[in-house]
Amino acid sequence: MKRLTTILVAGASAAALSACAMTPSVMDPGLTSAPASPMAPMGMTARPDADMQAVLDAHAALGAKPIETLTVQQARTQPSPADAVNRVKTMRGMSTAPDQTVTAMNLTYPTGGATQPVRIYKPAGAIGNNLPVVVYYHGGGWVIADLDVYDATPRSMARNLNAVVISVEYRKGPENKFPAAHDDANNAYRWVLDNARAWGGDPSRIAVAGESAGANLALNVAISARDGGWTQPKHVLAVYPIADADPNLPSKMENTASLPLRTPTLAWFGQYALRGPSDQQDPRYNLVAANLRGLHGVTIVNAQIDPLNSDGETLASALTRAGVPTERRVWDGSVHEFFSMADVVRDAYDAQQWSFGRLRSVLTR
Repeated sequence: MKRLTTILVAGASAAALSACAMTPSVMDPGLTSAPASPMAPMGMTARPDADMQAVLDAHAALGAKPIETLTVQQARTQPSPADAVNRVKTMRGMSTAPDQTVTAMNLTYPTGGATQPVRIYKPAGAIGNNLPVVVYYHGGGWVIADLDVYDATPRSMARNLNAVVISVEYRKGPENKFPAAHDDANNAYRWVLDNARAWGGDPSRIAVAGESAGANLALNVAISARDGGWTQPKHVLAVYPIADADPNLPSKMENTASLPLRTPTLAWFGQYALRGPSDQQDPRYNLVAANLRGLHGVTIVNAQIDPLNSDGETLASALTRAGVPTERRVWDGSVHEFFSMADVVRDAYDAQQWSFGRLRSVLTR
C-alpha cells in the first residue's frame, strides 16, 4: 500500500494500540484511492494524489495565495483549505452543510485576563455523563485560522469516537505572541477538567489532539498536566506537529514550493507568532528538546508533501527515547491540511480511521 511510509512503535502498549487500530473498517463508497504521479516539480517531494490535487486546484481557483506573500489580515481573510473542500463538494453535488449527527454549542473559557471561545461538539442524542472527552487545538501557525476553519476535524472526531470534543480558540500573534497561545491551551484544558460533566463528559477519560500549531499545543498540555499534577490526558493525537526548530531538516529543504504550507510560510508564522529568534529554542516550541518522559502515549500523523514531515519524524524519535508509547504514519501523496478533508480525500479518511481508532482503544478501555 503506497500511503504508509513510516511506522514507529515504542513499548508494548503502543503495539497493543496498533493491533486494535488495524482492525479493518468499512470504506466510504464515495472515496477512491488515487496514485501519486511519479515526478514532482522542484521544491516538492512528490506530486499530490489526484483527489488531493483537486482540493489544491479548488483552493487556487478561489484566489488563495501563498501565506508568506500576504499581510496578517490578508492571510486571515483569504479562502481557506476548508473553503476549497466545500468548493469540491459543490462541484460533485455533495452537501456542504455541517454533519447534523453532531451538535455544536459555543461557550467561552477564562484566560489571559479575558475569555476565549470554545465549541463543544457532541453526538446528537447522546445522554449520560460518561462520554470520553477530547480537547482539540486547531492549526494556523499561532497567527491565522479559527474554530470555523477547523470545524471538520472535531466534528468528525465526536461522531467517530462517540465523545464530547471541545475545540479551543486561543490568543494569536502578532497581537499576543508566544507563549500566550500555550498559556491559553493549558487554561482551556483545566477548565474542561472542571466542566466536562456538565456536557456529559467523563474527565477521567480525556485525551488531547491538535493539528500543526495545535498539535504542538496538545503535546505541551500533556507535559504541563504531568508537571502540574492535573489529570493527565490518556493519549495525544498530534497531526503534522510543529516540533523541531532545525531549519535544515530534510522535509524543510525539500518542500519549499508545496502548498498550502511551504517552508517560507513557517518563517512567516515565526515572524508574527514568536517574540524573537530565541523563542525557537524554547522547549515549548522546540518540542524535541523538551522533557517528554511520562506521557501516556502519542499518535503522530504526517503528510509526505509537507515541510513539517521531518518534525514528526524527529519528534517520534525523541518520544521513543523518552520511553513514550508512540506510533507515527506518513500518508504519501498528501499535503499539509489534508487530515480534515475526509469527505473528499481518501488519505484523510484513512488517516482519521486509523488515528481515531487508536484514540478509541484508549478512551474506551
